[in-house]
Amino acid sequence: MPEILEKMGLKEKLDLCEKLYRETGAYYGLTGELELKKEDPFRWMQAYAKIRGALVTAREIAVHISSSPIVRSIGELAFVLYTPEGDAIAHSTGILVHVHTMSDDIKFMIRNGYEENPGIKDGDIFTCNDPSIGNVHTTDVHTLVPIFYNGELVAWAGGVTHEVDIGGVVPGHDITASTSRFEDGFYVTAEKTGENDIPFTHWRIRSQRGTRAPLYFDLDEKCRIAGLYMIKRFLLRFIEEEGIEFYWKFIREVIEQGRRDLLLRVKERLIPGRYRAVSFSDTPFSQEAWQPIARIDHLAHLPVEIQITPEGKLKLGMDGASAPVPFPWNCGETPMQGGLWVQLTQLLVHNAIVNDGSYYAVEYEFPPNTWCNPQNPQFSYQCPWYYLIPSFTGMQRCLSRGFLARGFWEEVVSGYGMTGDPVQGGGLLSGKVFGEPEDFYWPVATFEISCTGLGASAVKDGLDHGYAMWNPEGDMGDAEDWEQIERGFRFLGRRLLPNSAGFGKYRGGTGWEILRVLYGTKGGQLFSLREGYSFFGSGLYGGYPQATGYRFFIKNTDFEVRVAEKKPYPLGDGDPKESEAESLVEGEVTRLPYATTYPRVFSEGDIFHYTISGGPGFGDPIERSYELCEKDANEGIYTPDVLEKVYGVVVEKQGDRWVVNKEKSEKLRKEIREKRKRRSIDFEEFWKRERSRITEGRLIEPVKRMFRESIALSKTWGEEFKQFWLLDEVML
Repeated sequence: MPEILEKMGLKEKLDLCEKLYRETGAYYGLTGELELKKEDPFRWMQAYAKIRGALVTAREIAVHISSSPIVRSIGELAFVLYTPEGDAIAHSTGILVHVHTMSDDIKFMIRNGYEENPGIKDGDIFTCNDPSIGNVHTTDVHTLVPIFYNGELVAWAGGVTHEVDIGGVVPGHDITASTSRFEDGFYVTAEKTGENDIPFTHWRIRSQRGTRAPLYFDLDEKCRIAGLYMIKRFLLRFIEEEGIEFYWKFIREVIEQGRRDLLLRVKERLIPGRYRAVSFSDTPFSQEAWQPIARIDHLAHLPVEIQITPEGKLKLGMDGASAPVPFPWNCGETPMQGGLWVQLTQLLVHNAIVNDGSYYAVEYEFPPNTWCNPQNPQFSYQCPWYYLIPSFTGMQRCLSRGFLARGFWEEVVSGYGMTGDPVQGGGLLSGKVFGEPEDFYWPVATFEISCTGLGASAVKDGLDHGYAMWNPEGDMGDAEDWEQIERGFRFLGRRLLPNSAGFGKYRGGTGWEILRVLYGTKGGQLFSLREGYSFFGSGLYGGYPQATGYRFFIKNTDFEVRVAEKKPYPLGDGDPKESEAESLVEGEVTRLPYATTYPRVFSEGDIFHYTISGGPGFGDPIERSYELCEKDANEGIYTPDVLEKVYGVVVEKQGDRWVVNKEKSEKLRKEIREKRKRRSIDFEEFWKRERSRITEGRLIEPVKRMFRESIALSKTWGEEFKQFWLLDEVML
């Protein structure tokens, strides 16, 4: 295709690419056999391996240039190579959510005439963190560099890191208190931030003054730039070795191959049809928010519908989604595509080529004027994860039903834990600890959330405390690493949290708990976000959701006295009914049945407890084997009372071990089955009972508001709702 190789403008190339796809359904019109791959498949695969290997190498080297624990310890870093038009060719390991987000950055710049003003030249550096353009949230900062060969733009290299702080209305990286863009913090809307391979001086000054942790922002930027220039040097050498004509053909073929790979996986592993699931997310701000507009208790409707065609096309829709909110949970189309990408790469193309080909193989619809496509850049988009994470567990459940039906039982996953930030904030050191300067700012940005529980499969238990939906390389990081930056917030204990794993024949992965104390500080602000009143993942085929979050802290404690007197101190909360922390520390105890809070002021000696989510279960709990239940008891996964109540298993202590009493357990399980029969009702009776709650208005206000929004925003979903419940109109 000679016109592809001509020196066209970027806008022309982008228009041509989109035109050919519309006309042919294939990337750049490549409908037949892929010539280069057919001619020499070994060279073709070797070329892809070289490019991806260069991206991974750049990441592994660059990660040690940054000093941010979020990047160094957790691996919140990724590099991607893009075509001149902005389509991803290959992706490194790391934050897979950003395969397509930086693509939208590039296409935004092209469509808005950046080639003419401010110009795109060799040595330029561009930066973006605007979620309404091409990002997930402001805390993920993108750096992009154009790569030229013989004066022609041949590629873009993009790098992303997650920052410790982004300068919002409150300290932190996923903030809760923002109600609009103007409180989200430091915004960079696809700006040129450097020339001749050097960042502008004014950019360095502005960026370092834009956050509360300028040192880490600066070091992370050096990390991104270093990796990008390693990629640039590699690509120029690659083109010299392989030839520019091979390069142009290859990058288009490899993206088209990515598209075909997804179609093949869908046809292989899923049954054509319509799959539906729903999740919910609660925001308990009537007592938490400062701003009047945010002082409401809100429940978000997060429906997912997937249609699979016989040709292998996957169509994703979120018809019926709730309206935008006066919180930072709003999510643009690009972050939603990021969430989609996370699922595709882990569930369907984990053994295939990962690039924007899969993006072209999927149709999606994020309804306008809903939380997942607000279309208003002035809304707050600072933390769309709060809705995005729960919503895509619905996609996981939908696809898993298809896997099960096709016989791919090992591929089934019932969902994942909520990677909501259990604690954030910051404060000033007092200087009383040797070696720590007075008034030094300590941010709290722990990324222990990258190790939640993964849901159970159809053949085994879920992964314990080792998974995050946005980064499959979960790592909780060393406590000592976190204390390097969170100096006034000391660890007392980190340990498994009993009863946090979702119940089932195969249980979900377990969560864990952390207890910390403010010490050597003048005080600080702490806040958190995680689901509390409602669970968002329901498990599969009789499996239960994981435990929801709660918040627990003790103020005005006697901690310093206890330490001075060498008395025992707590390592956690444990079973809240017999709290270890409350028994070993005196003070003013606060327990909240929810886990999303606005900042509160904490002082020296105050104790703060937080939990990391478990995962949902699969199958009926009373079908779980006695051997596994006994193992759960001895490993502290479940307490004996929960095993008895939920699993119908009686465990008794023999020496230092729990042992299942099979005779008592058989009798108990029989009683549970009989009780189920007595309590069961047929569907018609259930339907009438639930319908009366609607017709008689016996729903709490957040639920009424949720349904009103979905009906108003979606004619299709609203009509189906009314048809199902046989309603002429809905009075809510």
